[in-house]
Amino acid sequence: MGLIPSTPPPGPARAGFWRSPVRSAWLTTIIGSLLLATITIVSVTGFLSHAAYQPDLGSNALVPRELDLQLFVISWPTSPSWLYAFTQGSHVTFGLMLLPLLLFKLWSVIPKLFWPLPTTPAKALEKLATLLLVGSALFQVLTGLTNAQLYYPWHFNFVVAHYYGAWIFIASVVLHVAVKFPTMKEARRTRNDVLGMAGDELRSPNPGPTTISRRGVLGLLGGATGAVFLGTVGQSAGGPLRELALFAPRGRGEVGPGARFPVNKTAKVAKITPEMVGDGWRLKITGPGGKTVELSRADLLAMRQRTYDLPIACVEGWSSTQSWTGVRLSDLAALVDSPDSRSMHVVSLQPRGAFKQTTVGRAQVADDESLLALKVGGDDLPLDHGFPARVVIPALPGVHCTKWVETLEFA
Repeated sequence: MGLIPSTPPPGPARAGFWRSPVRSAWLTTIIGSLLLATITIVSVTGFLSHAAYQPDLGSNALVPRELDLQLFVISWPTSPSWLYAFTQGSHVTFGLMLLPLLLFKLWSVIPKLFWPLPTTPAKALEKLATLLLVGSALFQVLTGLTNAQLYYPWHFNFVVAHYYGAWIFIASVVLHVAVKFPTMKEARRTRNDVLGMAGDELRSPNPGPTTISRRGVLGLLGGATGAVFLGTVGQSAGGPLRELALFAPRGRGEVGPGARFPVNKTAKVAKITPEMVGDGWRLKITGPGGKTVELSRADLLAMRQRTYDLPIACVEGWSSTQSWTGVRLSDLAALVDSPDSRSMHVVSLQPRGAFKQTTVGRAQVADDESLLALKVGGDDLPLDHGFPARVVIPALPGVHCTKWVETLEFA
């Protein structure tokens, strides 16, 4: 299988590690190609989901703060109603699949990732770029994984760090592919089946015995990524696969009569008490001309009720389609002489929190299926799901479908 140096070279190979003869530029190219395809899916769906979730992030340098939501959130479509469930479900599912792909890719290039030490400025720069790629990839995957598992061991804003980390990661990927493309092209052409073939820089210089074939390595990789896929996709795809969503902490829960879907923030966490939503609760609606209307829950129930099957989709990847009953937002806007509202600002009863309030736009207010929901599954909203009233808008992230609504301000 080629010549083996009589004296082991310096570095990690001398210690007997990383000596598999299976590793090669061809194998690394195949794994890298799979990784690149997955990264592309994750990046596209991530930025699409970001456009719906927090589009003003990164736009402050372009437009005044007060116009951010008007220019970006408002442009997010309401059709199809499952749009955000699809983009975010794909983002989280394929994002978790990156973990085994990334680990196999790192195995295929270690110790060449660190050894030998660079001897020229150009080699040093290439090494630093590679380390930036590995570091940013691990940061994105691991922080995304812990976020999906509702575990936050850090003290920084995940959304902001994940967003800007994504730009660093993508720039690193583009640079890496540009540098390594000739090697990848040559590896695909020659397959580098013979140990020591010219240009095969990833072979171990002091190989050990063959214990697994390259086909076996790819089989293990396929099994690992397939297991992650099956253990995650059910949280957004639903049906029988939902019971297999073992990696989704809130993808399988049941809460309340007629409300068989998870709760992201409970009333207890939001500090909502029964007294706050009792008989004294009133919904305050204001219009652009200053007209104000206050309605009790009984008043809202006396208005024309609409029922639609709409998904609630979470940034963590889970989604659930439920039957919602309530009053159209456009009907409420008409009560304050604002039938053609440019936007609607929603304020929750919760004392504080990142999503105590949100703003939606003309498309969201005007959509026939946009509701101030009073019931779900034919029953009154459970307190954890927003009783006495919550906003439900097609295709919008669940965090913007505000619960425990106190005020609607139409502009």
